[in-house]
Amino acid sequence: MYSTEISKIDGEFEEGQIVDVFLNNGRFFGRGYINTKSKIAVRLLTTLPKTVEQIVEERVEDAIRKRDHILRKEQACRLIFSESDWLAGLIVDKYGSYIVIQVNTLGMERLKELIVRKLIEKLEILGVYEKSDSSVRSKEGLSTSCGWLYGSGPEVIFYQSEDLMLAADLRGQKTGAFLDQRFSARALEPYADGRVCLDVFSYTGNFSLHLLKYGAKHVRLIDYSQRSLQIAEQLLKMNGFEGRYELINENAFDWLKRESASQERYDLIVLDPPSFAKSSASKPSAQRGHKEINLRAMKLLKKPGILVSSCCTQVLSEADFEQVLQDSAQDCKVEAGILYRGSQPADHPVLLGVPETRYLKFHIMSIWRRDQ
Repeated sequence: MYSTEISKIDGEFEEGQIVDVFLNNGRFFGRGYINTKSKIAVRLLTTLPKTVEQIVEERVEDAIRKRDHILRKEQACRLIFSESDWLAGLIVDKYGSYIVIQVNTLGMERLKELIVRKLIEKLEILGVYEKSDSSVRSKEGLSTSCGWLYGSGPEVIFYQSEDLMLAADLRGQKTGAFLDQRFSARALEPYADGRVCLDVFSYTGNFSLHLLKYGAKHVRLIDYSQRSLQIAEQLLKMNGFEGRYELINENAFDWLKRESASQERYDLIVLDPPSFAKSSASKPSAQRGHKEINLRAMKLLKKPGILVSSCCTQVLSEADFEQVLQDSAQDCKVEAGILYRGSQPADHPVLLGVPETRYLKFHIMSIWRRDQ
C-alpha cells in the first residue's frame, strides 16, 4: 500500500511494526507492517485478523508445501519468494542442508527471528545463513547483515543438481547462486553437442557446466570476478570437464567489444547479464546495455549459430526485450528466430496481482545471415 493511498494514521507506532488497515467505512482490510519512510508504506501479510505467529507459520508452511514436488527431486530450491509468497521483503533459498535468507525490509527485519525459528522447525537443516547485503536495505534505513544465524557451514556450499555438482558462494551474488536459471540451463541440451561455446557473465559456470554435460566440445567463460571463476574451475574439475574450457577474468562489455572485431567465432553464445536497471527511470540505459551485448554476440557467432540471451531486468517487459533483440539483429544484418522461450521456474512464482514478481526472460535463438 503506497503512502498516497493512506487517508490517515491513528495512534502511535514504531516503523516496521505490525499494523491493522481499515477502509474508510471502518471495515477491516488487512494486517501488515508499516514503514512511512518508504514509498510503500504498508506491506500486507494477511487479509484476516491473525496473530503474527499464525501469519508467519502459515506462510512458511504454505511456501514449503507449494514446492514439495521440487524439494522431493532437487537439493536446491527457492523456498520463499517475497510478495509471491505473501512475505514481502523476504527471500529464502535452500542449498542442500543449508538455508540462506535475505531480508530487504524493516518490517521483515523485525520478524526475522520468528521466521528463522519456523524454518528450523519445518526443515531438517544444519545451518541458516543471512546474506542481507542488498542495496535496497538502505532505503529502509537498514545496514547490511551477513552471518550464520543458526548452526554453521562452509563459505561455498556444494549441492547436486541432477547429476551435476553446483555451488552457492556465500560471498558471491544474490544468495550465492542463481536458482532461477537452473532449469533454463537444462533447456540447452538439444543445442550443445559438438559445439564451441562462449559463456558471458558466467559467474560460477551454471550454463557452462550444463553445456559440457550435454556434449559441448569447448566452453570459454567470461566474468569480471576472479573468485567466481575460481569456483567455476573447481566445479569444472569436480564434474570431470578438464581440458574442455578456458577461463577469462575480464569485464564482459570490454571483452565483447574487443573480440567482436576479431576473427574468432563460436557455434553457441550464452549471455546471462545482471539486471541493468533498478527503476523505470533507468529503462533506456538498460535497453542500450542489452542491445550492446546482444549486437556484439551476434557478430561473434558463426552463421547459422545459436544465441542464448537472458534478461532479469524487471522494468523491461518480454516485448521490450524482444524489440531489443530484433533491433540488434537488424543492425547486425542477420535474422533471429526464437527456438525456445523460458521464464522463472515454479519456485519463483509470478503473482498476477503483483506484476513486479515477473522479471526473467530467457530466449534461445537461431541466428543466420539474411542472404543464406
